[in-house]
Amino acid sequence: MKSTLFLLLCCTTVHLSTTAQSTLSLTPSTPEAVGVSSERLKRIDAYMQKHVDDGQLNGGTMIIVRKGRIVYHSAFGKSDLEKGTPMTREHLFRIASMTKPVVSTAVMMLLEEGKFSLDDPVSKYIPAFTKPTVLEKFNAADTTWTAVPAKSEVTVRQLLSHSSGIGYAQIGSAEARAIYYKYGINGGIGTPGSTLKEMIPRLAKLPLFHHPGEKYLYGMNVDVLGYLVEIWSGMPLDRFMQERLFGPLGMKDTHFFLPMEKHARLVPLYKQDEDMRLRLQDSVIHLNGDFYRDFPKARGTFFSGGAGLTSTALDYAIFCQMYLNGGTYNGVRILSPHTIRMMTSNQIGTLSMGKPSDPNRFGLGFGVYTKGSEAVTPAQEGSFDWGGMFATHFWIDPKSQLACVFLRNIWPLRNGELQARLKNLVYQALTD
Repeated sequence: MKSTLFLLLCCTTVHLSTTAQSTLSLTPSTPEAVGVSSERLKRIDAYMQKHVDDGQLNGGTMIIVRKGRIVYHSAFGKSDLEKGTPMTREHLFRIASMTKPVVSTAVMMLLEEGKFSLDDPVSKYIPAFTKPTVLEKFNAADTTWTAVPAKSEVTVRQLLSHSSGIGYAQIGSAEARAIYYKYGINGGIGTPGSTLKEMIPRLAKLPLFHHPGEKYLYGMNVDVLGYLVEIWSGMPLDRFMQERLFGPLGMKDTHFFLPMEKHARLVPLYKQDEDMRLRLQDSVIHLNGDFYRDFPKARGTFFSGGAGLTSTALDYAIFCQMYLNGGTYNGVRILSPHTIRMMTSNQIGTLSMGKPSDPNRFGLGFGVYTKGSEAVTPAQEGSFDWGGMFATHFWIDPKSQLACVFLRNIWPLRNGELQARLKNLVYQALTD
């Protein structure tokens, strides 16, 4: 009887602990309370300041979360070099492709509601994707091409894992940039005009760049998924994101296009020239079509699921903590933990994401770390991450109960040293 009671009490304790973790909301904590060294965190400050002093970084913000507590949340440098404006934790950043995991989350919320199956052909919902073709030959002189029928149709799973064969306008291969430009397809970032409903069916009629499922190719897949969210939910993507994700989670500073009262908080976009000096990026950049530097301030209509969001480090940390909590935050369930397990599992098998030696793979919306990744990074197997065009980055390490968000706005960035060393600086501060 005593042993049964003891077992019951233990089970109850475990259940309560799990419940407390799953509803955890972010609050500050002393680092030592959650296994982080305050003294060692100072190395991050010194490293960031060195890059500011060397002129490699105008400024940025960074947040580290451990065991559901904020142990580091700092702003460094200047938001505006010309005006000498100090960077603050409240500044807003263009997060570009860090939008992809957020919109992929919306897709999986609708999967849980039975709106579709992962291996459904996209043509079931967007008829223009019926009978896709694959590029065979391309003539750069006059941008004409020939194509062959695809071996299969594009599926929703392939959109989520970037194995569909869809390329990227403006920043993709030379062939993709030329073909998409010719037919008025933009990369969804810095291009506030048009709508998903207008553009995605046009994209669907253009050739793929490999047969579906045969390669990993980073492309405009999540912009297509954004349009699918609109179709499945019956509401515009920005409204769905606000009502179903940002509002419930308390992500009060995450938007496709900023309200007027928040315009002043948007950081300027800088560029790193060949001499490695930082200069203010041009207001209009000609990148296979006009790219507007300050697009978040527009009254835009193109809600880019692949690159359109603006946010703060704290808001994105809330999104990360929801994943660390197994799909809930502050008592609101967004996803099932089983859905998260699927999303953060390798979905592309042995397909390479770039360098053949790269041990990382791709899940459904995230890059995922394999066992082989542990030999080259302190992040553990099962971690997942992504970054953005303007030099932003985040990762989530469930085994270490850790998330980190690092935001700056520089493009192009010619010196990748800072980000390459960032994980080492974070993990060296962990004491367990």
